[in-house]
This record gives sequence, structure tokens and C-alpha cells, in this order.
Amino acid sequence: MADHEFRMRLSARYADSENAIADLEVEVLTESGWEVLDLNTRTAGFLLFVYTIFTCQHMYLRTNCAERGLVLESSTGTIELVADDDWSIRQLHVAFRALLQSGTPGPDDTAYIAGRMEQCPVSRNLVRIPDASVELQLD
Repeated sequence: MADHEFRMRLSARYADSENAIADLEVEVLTESGWEVLDLNTRTAGFLLFVYTIFTCQHMYLRTNCAERGLVLESSTGTIELVADDDWSIRQLHVAFRALLQSGTPGPDDTAYIAGRMEQCPVSRNLVRIPDASVELQLD
């Protein structure tokens, strides 16, 4: 019985004070190495699910930064998800590092935004995951 492991990374650049996406690239780790994620009608459903978790949290990162006056220049992120043989998620680690174009995060901003990321609609509908974390670094 083998675990199912998924790893993705993204890099994004932003266009305006609302942190609209100007450029986004998502890659998935395959047996051959990192490959650009090409979503199409043949993409495996669970891989789409992992991507959805990732991009939902990315949306909450962008939105909550904008609400706090933190204008993003770029960000990089990773998601690592492990599901057991029955496809139950046992580990979910998400991490983002964002480079600010303007604005200065207050003492509670990073923790607040990371907490909001965990409340994105997709994440709110996940069952409790034994090993889950969201990390955020704002530079």
C-alpha cells in the first residue's frame, strides 16, 4: 500500500494594487522532474483537487494582502500533499514567500493573512488533516 504524493510550485507576478495576476506559472513534480502543469480534459481528478487547494489559498493571499494595503510584486509558493492508499489526506503543507512592491506589514498581518488562507472555500471544506500547515513570508 503506497501513499500518493503531490508537489507543486508556483511563481506569480502581479499587476496592480489589487494584486491581480499579471503572470502565473504552476509546475508539478513528476517522475521525470518538474514540469509545467498543463490542465486539460485528461488531467487526473485528484491532481486538479490539489491544484484547486493551492490556487484557492493563493487567491486568499492576494486578496488579503490587498485589503491590508500590501501591494505584491511577486510570489513563489509550494504545496506538498500526501494521501494514504484510500486517498485520505494525511499531510498538507503550503508555503508562500511574497515580495512586496509597497506597504509595510504590521506585527499581526502575516499571521492574519496565513490564517485567512486556511479559510479559503476549498480549505474550509477539507476534513481535519493530521499534519497541516500554512507558512507565509512577506518581504
